[in-house]
Amino acid sequence: MKTLNPLNREYFAVIDTETTWTDKVMSIGVVIADSASFESVTKMYFIISPECRSGGMYTDALHIIKADLTETRAKVIQQLKASLQRYNIRFIFAYNALFDCKHLPELQNYMWFDIMKLAAYRQYNRKIPECAECCSTGRLKRNYGVEPILRMLSGDHSYHETHNAVCDAVDELTIMKLLGWPLSEYARTQVSKPAKTASFL
Repeated sequence: MKTLNPLNREYFAVIDTETTWTDKVMSIGVVIADSASFESVTKMYFIISPECRSGGMYTDALHIIKADLTETRAKVIQQLKASLQRYNIRFIFAYNALFDCKHLPELQNYMWFDIMKLAAYRQYNRKIPECAECCSTGRLKRNYGVEPILRMLSGDHSYHETHNAVCDAVDELTIMKLLGWPLSEYARTQVSKPAKTASFL
């Protein structure tokens, strides 16, 4: 895992989770990125045991990347929180963030934001074609998951989502970079309800 001195810089986290057939978190992928450049500075991948042995829709992708830690949920969350604290993380982003936020109640004191709430809307995603069917709000009526959106933004129609948590977190950060909006634009996408609202630097 790459380590950088986080002093005098601002960072945010992108988090993705994968779950078992019984809706238990079996893996967590995290990318820490620079708030100005949106460049990744470090990645973390955690596999939760024994949940990982229960199986899920994307079990086959679980071990395509070596985990930084395979442990109980309590120990994984402890290390994850320590890493977020080291980088002074206040803001967590995810694609369809309500899902990940709900599955990680231990991180409820962070402010969560939904990448999809910009990526799926015509007024924020300039690559949505004129012919695409959208709701009156501007949101695409279909095909607004990570895979079709990243294909749309990148122009790479051979891209396939791996459904490995850390690979997906990297892809979700890529969507943020390709959309081209500063963090301040995501204030409208906040999904968590901690004591305060976002104040991006």
